[in-house]
Amino acid sequence: MKSKNQNNYLGIVWEVLTPVISILIYWFVFGTLRSRAPIEMDGREVPFFFWLFIGFVVWTFFFQASIEASKSIYTRLKMLAKMNFPLSVIPNIPIFSKFYTHLIMLAIAFIVFQFAGYYVSVYFIQIPYFIFATYVLIFAFSLITSTLSTLVRDVHLVLNSFLRMGLYLSGVLWPLSMLSDFPKLMVLMQLNPLVYLIEGYRAAFFGTEWFLVTEWKYSLYFWGLMLVMLLIGSVLHIKFRRNFIDYL
Repeated sequence: MKSKNQNNYLGIVWEVLTPVISILIYWFVFGTLRSRAPIEMDGREVPFFFWLFIGFVVWTFFFQASIEASKSIYTRLKMLAKMNFPLSVIPNIPIFSKFYTHLIMLAIAFIVFQFAGYYVSVYFIQIPYFIFATYVLIFAFSLITSTLSTLVRDVHLVLNSFLRMGLYLSGVLWPLSMLSDFPKLMVLMQLNPLVYLIEGYRAAFFGTEWFLVTEWKYSLYFWGLMLVMLLIGSVLHIKFRRNFIDYL
């Protein structure tokens, strides 16, 4: 992080300033210009800005870490060809760099929420669980994409476009309850594991429910999907890692 931002006057501050600016832009467009009404969560009305804030914090971590991790192996092949290093560890390098930013953003959200009247509650105990679950999702996803991106470089470009579209399909900018008249479409949207994480973070910060318990079926689905993704990623990685250097 330091080396990437060493030529900037603000240095690594940009790692936090960039997502904050993005949050303010989306809030201005959707919350101010379009006058988005408060979001109802478990019978409570939550101001759109704070509801958006938490969702965007999770989305930013997932998006930035996934994009960087997807190209982590092929951008380091020259270096890795000269040393004996476990390639499966490589995606963790960019994920960890974005993980620090995620923790800082969560700290900012924590402070902002105290001033907004959403004080610390027992529901905050869920936050470490969702942080861990988010990291697992990113690593499982990156284990697949980093392997495929090394074999076919176009995968990284397609992934970039696909994930940008995912911002509008993950419940970050609008609540899935808007699809209540279309139950099948709503269920289809909930298959996205990122929706589970975003809703879990919000439940913890706003103190609305024990999301892990009340949505236990959703939790089982999430971890079942993680096992499948890790299995697929491991099989792909082990199958092709000895040939990675051939794609240099």
